[in-house]
Amino acid sequence: MAKTNEPTIIKKYANRRLYNTGTSTYVTLEDLAVMVKGEEDFVVYDAKTGDDITRSVLTQIIFEQEGKGQNLLPVTFLRQLIRYYGDSMQGLVPSFLEYSMTSLTKEQEKLRSQMSETFGATAFDAIEDQVKRNTEMFERAMKMFMPFPAGDGSGSKSDASAAPGGKSEPTEVADLDDMKRQLEEMQQKINKLSDKT
Repeated sequence: MAKTNEPTIIKKYANRRLYNTGTSTYVTLEDLAVMVKGEEDFVVYDAKTGDDITRSVLTQIIFEQEGKGQNLLPVTFLRQLIRYYGDSMQGLVPSFLEYSMTSLTKEQEKLRSQMSETFGATAFDAIEDQVKRNTEMFERAMKMFMPFPAGDGSGSKSDASAAPGGKSEPTEVADLDDMKRQLEEMQQKINKLSDKT
């Protein structure tokens, strides 16, 4: 099939299935998200009424992405956006948001290169890795302060979590030592950063 400048037509049927007329296949919202990321233009029509429902389908894709924990929209932004519905400024909001997103898209490569120059080529990986380590450390700390295993409200410790004589298992001591070591390392990094400023 030859590539055209015309957007691909997607039909949405009553059973909520989406049909890509360009490829003659049924697609999912995830498939449409991939098309958007690949900058492939499409329009979604209700198969029964012929109404253009592209906006609601795109909103649905955003809702699904947000539900997966890939949060781009801060709660304050969502609240402000809702406040604009029915407001006299409502007509200006779409063009302002479109202009802002276009500007961000144009500047994203510049922003990425500046981040890489400032924090190194693996800055985002390092930040993500640190967040994971902090989360794991927090979870281990919370387990130490929880008197009962998760899901057991009986008040008695399971055999797996208590050693004979009421002493903690060696793994808990090792976890505590590991946490202390990580805290010391983090403190040293903080001290080095404060010395540089």
